[in-house]
Amino acid sequence: MSFAIDSGYVPGCVGRIAEMHAQYYARESGFGAAFEAQVARELGAFCVAYRAGRDGLWLARLDGRVEGSIVIDGSRAATDGAHLRWFIASDALRGQGAGHALLRTALGFSDALGYRRVYLWTFDGLHAARHLYEKHGFRLVRQSPGSRWGTLVDEQCFARERL
Repeated sequence: MSFAIDSGYVPGCVGRIAEMHAQYYARESGFGAAFEAQVARELGAFCVAYRAGRDGLWLARLDGRVEGSIVIDGSRAATDGAHLRWFIASDALRGQGAGHALLRTALGFSDALGYRRVYLWTFDGLHAARHLYEKHGFRLVRQSPGSRWGTLVDEQCFARERL
């Protein structure tokens, strides 16, 4: 099974990324409609505001179908850091190296643009994702209870700092 990493928006990717998030997090964490709607709304807004040379969107595709994604939102890179978002691999790609390839691509983009800080929000319990983040230089910088995803979880912020 061979996947490709493509850069940029393709028709249908917003819906597919929202679908992958909704299915995975409903199954694993009990998230519902509020979470799916939030992903679709915020990802749609990102795509409309997307600026080449500042932002990045990469898709892992298998036989032409979107099966993974990652985003770098650089709109606040100068003040807060670049925001890594919507990082996911579908069941079809999980365990095939797609997550590593997506993360490596996004961080390479961030490094090339000189982004000194890249951060992401997640929540406690996603052990495989945390291992991947830490392998790529991210460190846990904040953890507290929160409900930004429509369910009370221990939210975590991870950051990767470059000197």
